[in-house]
Amino acid sequence: MRTLHGYLLRQVLASLVMTMLVFTFVLLVGSALRELLPLLVNGQASFAMVAKAFGLLIPFVFAFALPTAILTSTLLVFGRFSADQELTAARASGISLVSLAAPVLVLGLLLCGLSALINMQFAPTCRVAYNDLRADMRTALANFRLPEGQPVEFPGQTNGASYTVYARKNRNQNLQDVMILKIEQETNRTTIIAPGGRMEMDTNDQKLVLNLTNFDAQLPDGHSFSGAEWLVPIDLKASEKNAVGITDMTFQQLREQLKKSRVSAPIPLNTVQTADLKKRKLRLQKFAGDFSEPIRIQIHKQVAFSFACFGFTLIGIPLGIRVHRRETNIGILVAVALVLIYYTIQFIGQSLSSHAEYAPHLLMWMPNLVFQATGAVLLWRANRGI
Repeated sequence: MRTLHGYLLRQVLASLVMTMLVFTFVLLVGSALRELLPLLVNGQASFAMVAKAFGLLIPFVFAFALPTAILTSTLLVFGRFSADQELTAARASGISLVSLAAPVLVLGLLLCGLSALINMQFAPTCRVAYNDLRADMRTALANFRLPEGQPVEFPGQTNGASYTVYARKNRNQNLQDVMILKIEQETNRTTIIAPGGRMEMDTNDQKLVLNLTNFDAQLPDGHSFSGAEWLVPIDLKASEKNAVGITDMTFQQLREQLKKSRVSAPIPLNTVQTADLKKRKLRLQKFAGDFSEPIRIQIHKQVAFSFACFGFTLIGIPLGIRVHRRETNIGILVAVALVLIYYTIQFIGQSLSSHAEYAPHLLMWMPNLVFQATGAVLLWRANRGI
């Protein structure tokens, strides 16, 4: 028995390492193509900064790759174990499937602890550091050349506007054929065109100053005017660097945020309860519940997702036996389908975040309950040979 347990554990661990590497690589490449590659191409980031960003993304990616990897590895290992008639031989020797799978189930529980540590602490912390580094890459644009022939957007200005700057040529901070779009409230747009200008950096205020010469400007109301010089200051500090969303908070930070979000009704409650006052009180109570519900959902999601490893292990063992195939692609397709089902259920719960009366935070646990219950039934049936 010990030999079989060691054999299955080695097979599962080897497959787990390989699938973890594959899924981590795929997720990292996807993030890099979407977020980091444009900054590198535009000269806004060096290779060292991109390498550091990759390192900070790894724990965040691990949070998603680990459950998927354990599901895929159990499907592959037990699928081959069944296809090679090894399971039949073990049963003929009087060994049940449950006793064979016991070490793998324990491994799934241990991975739940690792997943909890990643989900609730390391992944959010590294994600915040990654966002700060990415903001530094954008800010570092002032230390590099403004890229030629490519529009660069500077959102989140203190005046509520965003700037998009385009320069056809940039020769030692001397710009040629410059166009600037200043957008306020999405539809309020000012267009500035100039044949030349100069880019300067105000290091004290961290502002990028564009000095345009012989400009033509068109205002949002359709009027236009010209001039000899126009200074366009762009605040590089106005970014999302210090803003942390609830999806990037650790478990402890979420608990503290939940305490802050518990607001009380600022309506004087007199002894005489009029119908209008009662209606206002109920409306405010509902608003207070809806306001804190997204935080509550994120807390339950972090904890519930940490138990996904066990649910995936529990359902992966009997499904691998039922698939009864050696082909790797079949196991991966089944794993991807199950992961999509898991995330779909969680997505439905998150979409109800504005309806606290339905307690959508409890839906974060629904995928685990479904997978664990289904896996237990399938494992029981497979153990009995049904």
